Amino acid sequence: MVRILIADDHAVVRSGLRRVLAAQPGWEVVAEAADGRDAIGKARATKPDVAMLDCMMPPLNGVEATRRIRARVPETEVLIFTLHEDERLIEEILRAGARGYVLKSDVSGQLINVVQALAEHKPFFTSSVSETLLASMLTAQMNDGICLTDEERTVVRLIAEGHPNRKVAKVLDIARKTVDSRRTAIMRKLKLPSAAALILYAFAPA
Repeated sequence: MVRILIADDHAVVRSGLRRVLAAQPGWEVVAEAADGRDAIGKARATKPDVAMLDCMMPPLNGVEATRRIRARVPETEVLIFTLHEDERLIEEILRAGARGYVLKSDVSGQLINVVQALAEHKPFFTSSVSETLLASMLTAQMNDGICLTDEERTVVRLIAEGHPNRKVAKVLDIARKTVDSRRTAIMRKLKLPSAAALILYAFAPA
């Protein structure tokens, strides 16, 4: 069972999304919200697996709603869908705790895949969003002369393959706390805002 919250200030958008999502076997839209504050309250009340938030809802936008939902209902993954493909906005959304970011122009072809990925606690970004974020990260790192050691790249690769820190520790024959500290150090070194951004970095061309 995948339980979903839809938040958008346009009723027609919510209706269209509900129709598509509810048609999937085992999926249920447990709540709808017309603004960010309502989304937070309904997320706390229903504890959905995935909360789909429009980025520009008044009076509380998707960034702040994401931050509060992740703080109060950490088991809920947040998917942002928006018209905007701005690298600063994408990075801000990642820092707030969202694990998926999809342009509304891509929703029709990617909606089922992205919700399924987030329900499995896997990050998902459509190719256009990934390319925007990767270009920004790689340019910044090139300008700063940043590079990873072979050991650091191995840690990143294992994380990107979906292995939890305990599995990474087992593969590398090191303590889990060591993996935790290395992961944090790598993200700080690369100036990455989130684990999702770290995964995108792992799949960047060498």
